[in-house]
Amino acid sequence: MNYETACKFLINQTLLNEENPNALLIRLQQGQAPIPGQITSILLALKVVFEGLKDATVVDKNLAYALYQLSIKTQQLFAVGRKKGVQWPPLLLQDLLRIATATECIFSGEWQSLH
Repeated sequence: MNYETACKFLINQTLLNEENPNALLIRLQQGQAPIPGQITSILLALKVVFEGLKDATVVDKNLAYALYQLSIKTQQLFAVGRKKGVQWPPLLLQDLLRIATATECIFSGEWQSLH
């Protein structure tokens, strides 16, 4: 996966439209777990974006907004779903925290362990 593909993929995971019904935000909003491999692909894309932006001083506004949504909005949707009684997969919260950590790494310029 190259930088441009990774950026596009991450942005697509946050778009709330009918063209991408399996976007992470849509699935969480509907009380559905991510599709198999989706979190792994998101984490891979975040690592690629980190490498691409390591020395950058500016981040594209659309990408920054997608990163925000992936790190904050996903956790909010998780909490709302839990309050509504959604039975999330056991490791989903930890996966969402890994996404948030990877996003933080992109903005800090230093990669941390995602464990």
